[in-house]
Amino acid sequence: MAQGGDNWWRDGIFYQIYPRSFQDSDGDGVGDLAGILRRLPYVKSLGVDAIWLSPIFPSPMADFGYDISDYTGIDPLFGTMADFDALLAAAHETGLKLILDLVPNHTSSQHPWFVESRSSRDNPKRDWYVWRDPAADGGVPNNWLSEFGGSAWQFDETTGQYYYHAFLAEQPDLNWRNPDVRAAIYDAMRFWLEKGVDGFRVDVIWHLIKDAEFRDNPPNPHYVEGRPPNERILTQYSTDQPEVHDVIAEMRRVTDAYRDRVLIGEIYLPLHRLMAYYGNDLTGAQMPFNFALLSTFWSARSIETIVEDYEKALPKGAWPNWVLGNHDRPRVASRVGPEQARVAAMLLLTLRGTPTLYYGDEIGMHQLAISPEDVRDPFEKNVPGIGVGRDGCRTPMQWDASPASGFSGVRPWLPLPEDHIRENVADLEADSRSILSLYKRLIALRKASPALVEGDYHPIAAQGDLLVYRREAEGTAIIVVLNLGPDPIAVTTSAIRFNSEILLSTFLDREGERLEGVLDLRGNEGVVVMPPYI
Repeated sequence: MAQGGDNWWRDGIFYQIYPRSFQDSDGDGVGDLAGILRRLPYVKSLGVDAIWLSPIFPSPMADFGYDISDYTGIDPLFGTMADFDALLAAAHETGLKLILDLVPNHTSSQHPWFVESRSSRDNPKRDWYVWRDPAADGGVPNNWLSEFGGSAWQFDETTGQYYYHAFLAEQPDLNWRNPDVRAAIYDAMRFWLEKGVDGFRVDVIWHLIKDAEFRDNPPNPHYVEGRPPNERILTQYSTDQPEVHDVIAEMRRVTDAYRDRVLIGEIYLPLHRLMAYYGNDLTGAQMPFNFALLSTFWSARSIETIVEDYEKALPKGAWPNWVLGNHDRPRVASRVGPEQARVAAMLLLTLRGTPTLYYGDEIGMHQLAISPEDVRDPFEKNVPGIGVGRDGCRTPMQWDASPASGFSGVRPWLPLPEDHIRENVADLEADSRSILSLYKRLIALRKASPALVEGDYHPIAAQGDLLVYRREAEGTAIIVVLNLGPDPIAVTTSAIRFNSEILLSTFLDREGERLEGVLDLRGNEGVVVMPPYI
């Protein structure tokens, strides 16, 4: 499935690669495009359909590529444009789609646009960024806070005004109310679309438009001490403005001018607000990322409620999606524990909607505690000691038991965990019951089952640590039974009929087992069951 057509992204499975950490090919301790090319056979062996690359554009790397100084180039750290072209061609030859990370909310402060913008108040590009006069007392224009700590306003001595930065001061926000800014970003999108990239994941898409009056944000009445300081206020006026949907519809028209492309939005918003990003008549993002599983309490009832609420909230015809991990959030194996990581994999790959995998989750990589001297993340440096650091989920891919785990021949840019000598691709590929083998089997099962790819989702009543649901399509059905607790459970639901067959267990040791009306689940076990008939 997922080999082509306008809806390939519905049937497909996405695999996010953080390029700095996937494979180093030139011995500098940092991953690169040639390294990804070298590892394409591994990616293809997983059975996924598309790879999404975190930013590879020229950047001073204040935020490791999310501060772009040229939207149509390749940073030398990652290689050359020829390296990118080779990777794109090889991906397409092997049947993989390639998605780029578009960061349109802000540029680097070293981008030529911003260099011009800050040069004088009457520069033609002055209005390409968000500039404001000081408040009456000479201070910041309003109370908006940076996601990375402190005020979101930076004073510029040369011109006597403040510029807005939702993240680092080195990442000034573009003014998306300016049509010239929109046109410039759309031209950059067309540059890559003409090369043949298969779409974009759009960074912080809900930030693009700010309140035209720059009103103060209200305080957050639910703020808890010890949380990131930016959470002291609600971003009522600095994010998620109504006009943003016009911008996203324009972006969608850019991608729709090319065949079989996809627009994905990064959006951290409550469910009812997330749904608006599908757009009127589904003319927005095809997949506004659904991050609900990244932060939920890991329990059967919590997840059951999340899935049901999400399914009910989807606009008519909208396609769901699910994410278990990414480059900003702690690793799933650390959030839910290594035993439940297998159950989480089965959940992700059997729910209705497009799944996105984060590199390394398929081998059970965990969140690494980074010592102070090894911290690279500017968020952790700005707001230390409260657990916001993202380095721990960005550590190098663990390929083998060598000192740098097959990632590099030198010390990597981030440290490796001690257990990489056991928990690595080489060892896990040799183990038919490893978590890597489970991911491959789940992906293969999904691709072979119309019920899992396109089928409807039907919850089945369950209690305690048990989560049960049915997927049904084209006259076939699949029952998924997940034990989210450590204790064994005897499942007697009527959904498990006499002579039902276990297709897959998270322990990879029950395939073909016939059931006689009772399903005995071990602690931390999930199974996929095929009933004898519908």
